Amino acid sequence: MRQSREGRAPSRAAQGPLSLRSVEVVRTYLALESPAQLRPSAADIPGARVVRHAPCPVEVYRRLYRDVGQSWFWHERLKWTDDELRAHLESPNVVVWELLVDDASAGYFELYRHDDGAVELDYFGLTPAFIGRGLGGWLLTRAVQEAHSLGARRVWLHTCTLDSPNALPAYKARGFREFKTERLLVEIDGDHVVSERMLHD
Repeated sequence: MRQSREGRAPSRAAQGPLSLRSVEVVRTYLALESPAQLRPSAADIPGARVVRHAPCPVEVYRRLYRDVGQSWFWHERLKWTDDELRAHLESPNVVVWELLVDDASAGYFELYRHDDGAVELDYFGLTPAFIGRGLGGWLLTRAVQEAHSLGARRVWLHTCTLDSPNALPAYKARGFREFKTERLLVEIDGDHVVSERMLHD
């Protein structure tokens, strides 16, 4: 979920030898302002179910974060110690749901309840083996429904141009609307983000 479109980094298969490079990234913020704004996926996915981890064990979370995010340069949580991550996951404001398809781990989403009553879809995504099988819309619908079950007055998220090219259209297809964009300069060394800074016009 966390990355994006223009300024998209080349695929890792096309990058060649590891090298430091700078990529301009566009980050897009989107929101659903009410439950009525959601356009649910009509897909029926045999064998698909979600399991709530309350709280999510650190080792399970690291597996989900790695398996879903490694293709899209997710990096923020990799810097956290086990103690920092455990404290976050044990917060009453954090909920993690894992997607299982015929008992195989296929993705996850993480919700964060803010003090203003909004719920952020903090992380969302599928593992590579399950992309392109119609699961994204189904899982996103479930994520929004779970956010509303937490009493969300508003559900929001952000994505960026390092993410799957399907991410932004998928959010809009479920009814999310853009409300802000930012530009960042991201430095990537091989598979790893090493720094990022905001760009200003």
